[in-house]
Amino acid sequence: MNQRHHDMGGLPAGRVEPTEHDYAGWERRIDAMAVLLWGIKGTKKYFTVDEHRHAIESMAPADYDRLSYYEKWIQALARCMVLRGVVSEEELTRKLDEVRRRA
Repeated sequence: MNQRHHDMGGLPAGRVEPTEHDYAGWERRIDAMAVLLWGIKGTKKYFTVDEHRHAIESMAPADYDRLSYYEKWIQALARCMVLRGVVSEEELTRKLDEVRRRA
């Protein structure tokens, strides 16, 4: 069985220290967006939690290592929305360009 890049099971690692922290506003918004897109709160289900997880696990190793937890979520949500036809690649690119110009 081939171990994918995200699967760290069985590899030596240091102690994991559980910590509590406040979430940034953008992280809370990404989490809320995911809940809505998954249809958890009675909204229309656009794709499943499993599809979202698969999109994260399918990231290129360099992206997976470089991105933070919620940055992975953003990329996976965008990929799932494009794959399911919620938005087109062109619409997403156009909106990202618009946001970059505002920054």
